Amino acid sequence: MTATAIILAAGHGTRMRSALPKALHRIAGEPLLRHLLRSCEAVFDRIVVVVGPGMEAVAALAAPHASVVQRERLGTAHAALQAADRFGESEVAVLYGDNPLIAPDTLRRLLSRRRAAQAGLALLAMRPPDPGRYGRVIVEQDRVRRIVEWADATEAERAGGLCNAGVFCAAAADMARWLRRVCPDNASGEYYLTDVVAHARAEGAPVVAVEAPWAETRGINSRAELAEAEAEVQRRLREAAMQAGVTMVAPGTVFLCADTVLAPDVTIGPNVVFGPGVSVGPGVEIRAFSHLEGCTVETGAIVGPFARLRPGALVGERAHVGNFVELKATRLGRGAKANHLSYLGDAEVGEGANIGAGTITCNFDGYAKHRTSVGARAFVGSDAVLVAPVTVGEGAFVAAGSVITEDVAADAMAFGRARQTHKPGRAAAFRQDREKAMGDKAVGEKA
Repeated sequence: MTATAIILAAGHGTRMRSALPKALHRIAGEPLLRHLLRSCEAVFDRIVVVVGPGMEAVAALAAPHASVVQRERLGTAHAALQAADRFGESEVAVLYGDNPLIAPDTLRRLLSRRRAAQAGLALLAMRPPDPGRYGRVIVEQDRVRRIVEWADATEAERAGGLCNAGVFCAAAADMARWLRRVCPDNASGEYYLTDVVAHARAEGAPVVAVEAPWAETRGINSRAELAEAEAEVQRRLREAAMQAGVTMVAPGTVFLCADTVLAPDVTIGPNVVFGPGVSVGPGVEIRAFSHLEGCTVETGAIVGPFARLRPGALVGERAHVGNFVELKATRLGRGAKANHLSYLGDAEVGEGANIGAGTITCNFDGYAKHRTSVGARAFVGSDAVLVAPVTVGEGAFVAAGSVITEDVAADAMAFGRARQTHKPGRAAAFRQDREKAMGDKAVGEKA
């Protein structure tokens, strides 16, 4: 049996206090909508996203799935109805784009429950720690009788803890018919999706509820709720990583992205941050206070502490990136080392090469980026400056403090610094001159 998911993502998210559509705010490095799409992709045959006018970025994020535009924001039932011609002929589920944490298994339970109970309508319900002003789901004899908004509920109904999670599932034709019957006869003058419960019951169609975990069904309507959802996703990601064989010395201080790939036997120190697009191979150690984004770290490498790997960085097998070293669009070869206080940008560092403390590549001339190549087993001394485009050949030696502006041949030794000279007694004379100058100044100030 085929099924279609309709995701409502047309809201401005006024309470977020942001010019960014709510669906594009991020959790674990990915937009809210992307999280929900991933869950739906595992369950549904087709997905349609309802966006608002001017939300081309949300429609682009939804691609390759279809999107439709709700030209007027007249309520959630009205939004769902904009996709009615995309419902298909089987089942349809309507979800909210600001409920990004619903798991695929929960969506499968929703579909299965409706089918097993031969219900006309199935919905997700939840039990928040603080039910607050959520709409209450009133159940009698295993059937949903109605959903009552907090403002309209009696004290007895408010005392119930089962609340509406906002996800509804029905046969496509039934859902379309019930949506068309919804009227804006409420204080807000909007077409509410929850009214489909009353229309289903009016036809005698059974309505059932599937209780889902609060951690999955919490909505995101404010920055505070966004932060709470981030904490929940990070907890899940850390737990999954550790179950897969990753060691975290202080798990609560490690921040992962939804797409972070960590192989078994990776060790992660405290206060490590992973941005999008990171892949880490087996046996790697990421030491404290490192930041990784858009990079690959291969088997047995060591990164940090206090290292920064930017997009395009690749750390080869058993290579070392040490404290306060930054790599950008740079490949550090197998067994190569850059252990202290260096910046390597747009560079290729060969196998077994050594990059001395304080070394930098000057890769930008104010107009374009240029590449630096350091050959295998080359040795670059401390405080060297490699002005790109430049090549240091295999086995070459760059003396400490050199500024290298020309290619260095393989196995050659390069000195790119001024000759050191000595002026006997000049230091003492310099001090006397400065002390006299400062003394005269002090006398002048007193006068």
